[in-house]
Amino acid sequence: MSTMITDRTYRIARENTQAMVIDVQERLTPHIYDHENILKKTVTLIKGLQALNVPIMLNEQYKKGLGDTLPEIKEALEGNNTKSFEKVTFSACDNDEAWHHLAQQNRSVVILFGVEVHVCVMQTALDLLDNGMQPVIIGDAVGSRYPYDKKQAIRRIRRAGGVISTVESILFELCRSSQDPAFKTISNLIK
Repeated sequence: MSTMITDRTYRIARENTQAMVIDVQERLTPHIYDHENILKKTVTLIKGLQALNVPIMLNEQYKKGLGDTLPEIKEALEGNNTKSFEKVTFSACDNDEAWHHLAQQNRSVVILFGVEVHVCVMQTALDLLDNGMQPVIIGDAVGSRYPYDKKQAIRRIRRAGGVISTVESILFELCRSSQDPAFKTISNLIK
């Protein structure tokens, strides 16, 4: 068997990864298809990322209209030194303060989860790709009001070069081994 050498890496490593929670807010989330499961998966993902010491930033769309981030999300993020950014642009990358923070992390892989996937999540993913970063969309922790919108957004992001994963898959990929100190926490979260 021969070995091919390439500049591109396909494994996602935690030391090169950061995460963004997008717009899981009081007046928007209840209208999202299957929002109860998405919320549950989002909390699991946040706790797993914290166990792995992956930096997480919180984005909130026009809080005056859409309200605060859901209490379950805020509670899961508590004590994590999470940076929070309010935006009026759909893409989190179009918010100068958020983009500056994201770039300062010096991590090229960005895990994206939240709502709505066909608007804010997708536009953020496309902007990340345009700026040489690798978005990873967590398919079971993103949603839209209509399943068809979600399906088409994930299809477009994948075709553009984004990676699609799941909560369980990404947490175990970042963990890499059952010998990792975070493994037990992640295993318990997934159960």
